[in-house]
Amino acid sequence: MAAVADQFTVALVQMRCGPNPEENLRRALAQIEAAAASGTDVVCLPELFRTPYFCQREAPEFFDLAEPIPGPTSERLAEAARRAGVVVVASLFERRSPGVYHNTAVVFDTDGSLLGRYRKMHIPDDPLYYEKYYFTPGDLGFQVFQTRRARIGTLVCWDQWFPEAARLTALRGAEILVYPTAIGWHPREKAAYGTVQHQAWELMQRSHAIANGVWVAAVNRVGHEGPSDGGLEFWGASFVCDPFGVVVARASHDREELLLATCDRRRIETTRRHWPFLRDRRIDAYADLARRWLE
Repeated sequence: MAAVADQFTVALVQMRCGPNPEENLRRALAQIEAAAASGTDVVCLPELFRTPYFCQREAPEFFDLAEPIPGPTSERLAEAARRAGVVVVASLFERRSPGVYHNTAVVFDTDGSLLGRYRKMHIPDDPLYYEKYYFTPGDLGFQVFQTRRARIGTLVCWDQWFPEAARLTALRGAEILVYPTAIGWHPREKAAYGTVQHQAWELMQRSHAIANGVWVAAVNRVGHEGPSDGGLEFWGASFVCDPFGVVVARASHDREELLLATCDRRRIETTRRHWPFLRDRRIDAYADLARRWLE
């Protein structure tokens, strides 16, 4: 058996998502090829990259955007992974059956094989993020995929605010938590709250890296989507941080970028030796976490 390399390289595809699904897919496939040419091992695409973020309103015709998995888009992603010899993490609008749809992350290994899927567990319902209308909560639990390059835990966007999700995924042996994301500012709120909103988003995910001693990668889209007097301004800022929360690569707020970061497995071991949070957990005392409230 070949020795496991000490390092693997992750590429985050920070992109705009225009109105033409085929064009978005074509551009994503081109970025997979570009990442592979740069020596990347794992390529990650943003949440629901194939289309504009349709959850800004509730419209039944948007269910027509969903596809089965395996399906046309997943087959093309699989071929891209095989041709480039890289692992691909992608986020798709999954049509499971009439009336049952999921926000689903899929992982393809370097030979193009579909290793599995993770269905988004936490579904938001906020102004311009009306996801509960579209997505059935995930029922596959928290997933880790043993690829030929790394053990990858997949979580999706709103999942990134929940420490329980990060913990359970890390406990399954993830070396890196990957968060395909579509998050942005309400333009009218940006001046007052934009900085603290972005900082909270990044800080929360960096805290998952620290608490669990794992690498974390968040890949977001950029650009304004929706009406010119409202909509969402996706804030980009895709990043990768190490197992102690140090950001090793960060993209801009407003440009399409292919962000590369090298992840060293040895940092996981070193961090956990010196900050043994997993060792010192009191698993005998945490049963109440399974309750909604304690009063």
